[in-house]
Amino acid sequence: MSKPVVLIAEELSPATMSALGPDFEIRHCDGANRDELLSSLRAGVDAVLIRSATKMDAEAISAAKGLKVIARAGVGLDNVEIPAATTAGVMVVNAPTSNIVSAAELAIALLLASARNVSPAHAALRGGKWARSKYTGAELFEKKLGVVGFGRIGQLVAQRMAAFGMEILAFDPYLQPARAAQLNARLVSLDELLATSDFITIHLPKTKETANLINDEALRKVKPTVRIINAARGGVLDEKALYDAIVDGRVAGAGLDVFATEPCTDSPLFSLDQVVATPHLGASTDEAQERAGIAVALSVRKALAGELVPDAVNVKGGAIDEEIRPSLPLVEKLAQVATALADELPVSIDVKVLGDISVHDCSVLATSALKGALTATGAEDVTYVNAPGLASERGLTSSVATDRESPEYRSMISLHAAFSSGESITVNGTLMGIKLTEKIIAIDEFDLDLAPTDHLLFLRYEDRPGVVGAVGNTLGKAGINIAGMQVARDKKGGEALMAITVDSAIPTDLVELVRKETGSHLARTATLVN
Repeated sequence: MSKPVVLIAEELSPATMSALGPDFEIRHCDGANRDELLSSLRAGVDAVLIRSATKMDAEAISAAKGLKVIARAGVGLDNVEIPAATTAGVMVVNAPTSNIVSAAELAIALLLASARNVSPAHAALRGGKWARSKYTGAELFEKKLGVVGFGRIGQLVAQRMAAFGMEILAFDPYLQPARAAQLNARLVSLDELLATSDFITIHLPKTKETANLINDEALRKVKPTVRIINAARGGVLDEKALYDAIVDGRVAGAGLDVFATEPCTDSPLFSLDQVVATPHLGASTDEAQERAGIAVALSVRKALAGELVPDAVNVKGGAIDEEIRPSLPLVEKLAQVATALADELPVSIDVKVLGDISVHDCSVLATSALKGALTATGAEDVTYVNAPGLASERGLTSSVATDRESPEYRSMISLHAAFSSGESITVNGTLMGIKLTEKIIAIDEFDLDLAPTDHLLFLRYEDRPGVVGAVGNTLGKAGINIAGMQVARDKKGGEALMAITVDSAIPTDLVELVRKETGSHLARTATLVN
């Protein structure tokens, strides 16, 4: 079999290539050269690795028939048309944590440089001036640092600046005061942060809510000695308002790595001695670039192996909690069993998560159920990316509910599938023991302890002697080896369910023969696909 093809569209570190390993055919192109990129994509690729210079828009995605994953070795995804990728079933992954240390360290570098006037003092010295008295700076010790946006990077900055003896104030509408206290920060309103901070560092993404958050009005609330750092996203800090505030003496200085429009080489701010600026260097360290390359290489490996990738940005449900991840394939299999038993695609699937794992975000399990049901009906190339769209086209919906109570198991999942015929089927499962072994523990009212192996046969019949022997005899004559068998019944002589695991697929005509030989009113096979 030919190896999956991975297209490297920009220069990546040797460690990235090592992380990909020998299981792929590696091709290279200059992603910034549009014609070369499109030609390489049309040649057929399974994955493309890019940085910031390659534009993966609808045209490029359409050209790449069979493309499964776009991997951006970095954080920003402005050069990837995510809706087009999602429609095409292409997973988009990035490396969201690869540059957090580098970005935090650059923010600190800008803060220190601003506090001690490093940039203008250096420029003066290079110009032959020894201007010690002109560039008197400010200490950080016992000063207040206001962190606007207390996410991962903001927290890293705060931890490091606390070692300088700074008092940390934090503004973040999504952070609880108790969590801030654990991080040795005091959660305050934005107005209080602006009014009391000696240094302000911004660590927010640019959204409709945060655009020009630090504007002229905000800059009229700060101390005249304040220095403001932005190494997050351009456009969160109003650059014109900042320029006016510095010129008017309402702000002492600033350190900037990002700008509203980039590349930015001509800004009035660059004319001010009070401003130290760098050209978006937050992620520009060897370590961050290598970390990003390795991260996306591992994501590509997972994606091409059919696994769900935690850093996929266009998978419904978002980031996957580590406690939920093992349940993804289990729910897929529960949905495959329910669909196989009805021999048709459900119109709705309700997933209920009970017990310990119910406290986590389980929303992605709705997509797991869709993927399992679609796969069971023969849909090809179903992924966590395109499953919601494919299901919507076929009139299938899914939902997830949670309940902290689980009567018999620490955690379990109940999947209820409803069909257009009016029939409904419930399949329950759990993960058992330290190894989290998958088990089907019930189908409708019948209790089981069934491993969801590749090939299953289910029979429903009136409980009576001789059925087990008839099944074994019929399958044995056909050379089908039975690996395991379970029988459950609602009462003696009542309705019975037999679940059989076999080593190979059972032909349709043999299933019908088993049904006749056993007098079953239902005989269905399920071939479970991981």
